[in-house]
Amino acid sequence: MPSNCTTNSSPFPPETRELQFDEKWAFVGKKEKHCDPDDPEDQQQGDHWDHVGYDPEHRLVLSVVPGKRTAEHVQELVDDVKQRTGGEVPDLITTDEYSAYQTAILDAYGETVVPERTGKPGRPPKPYKVPPQDLNYATVHKTREKGRVVKIDFRVIFGTVATVMAALARSAVSKAINTAFVERHNGTDRNRNARKVRRSYCFSKDWQVHQAVTYFTMYSYNFCWVVRTLRVKAPDGHWQPRTPAMAAGLTDHVWSLHEWLAYPRVQRK
Repeated sequence: MPSNCTTNSSPFPPETRELQFDEKWAFVGKKEKHCDPDDPEDQQQGDHWDHVGYDPEHRLVLSVVPGKRTAEHVQELVDDVKQRTGGEVPDLITTDEYSAYQTAILDAYGETVVPERTGKPGRPPKPYKVPPQDLNYATVHKTREKGRVVKIDFRVIFGTVATVMAALARSAVSKAINTAFVERHNGTDRNRNARKVRRSYCFSKDWQVHQAVTYFTMYSYNFCWVVRTLRVKAPDGHWQPRTPAMAAGLTDHVWSLHEWLAYPRVQRK
């Protein structure tokens, strides 16, 4: 994984208060419908998804897990985001209605309850997890007619409507429950990585190269890509351009690609 991309060894986590999760589709070699499940050579062909954890306030890519769209990859993503943000429970989490997120979020952020022994014969009840009181998680529910979205609503999974709306009121960027910020970044990444343009001859032919370019574009974006909406006015009245890493408090300047690529992954103390 590229260096200095909010890794677990970072001396300080990003100033993340809100999370959005989503998956972005691409394919490698050929479309999934042309893959033979019994052909070993097709195991690394077909659909390839970027499972993305995103900080909408700072436009920061917290984590990406490329691969098949599976519950295991969703769990890996949520666990990685939790580690990279210092284990703190965010004010608000939003996703689409992919059911794997509910299980993954509860497993990552839930509090373990160990039932007391009843003294009766038989196996004792197994420990289980419950969401902490400050966990607010809602999903975006889209109603479609003839393939077009005609209505967007939300469903509260963890927390209550009142606590979710209170978290939304504290949000610096969101006015409604949404995944619009991570979806907008999906479009940005497609423009930066021609392998993921929906209709193109530039699609990846090799699985490992596809993953390598995914990490390169997604994480270099954090430090090297200036986002117009993140700029701030300097004391001298000029606008200061900022990258997502600058907005999240991870660095104080725009990095060049050379600086980012040459930065050592492991820091000596």
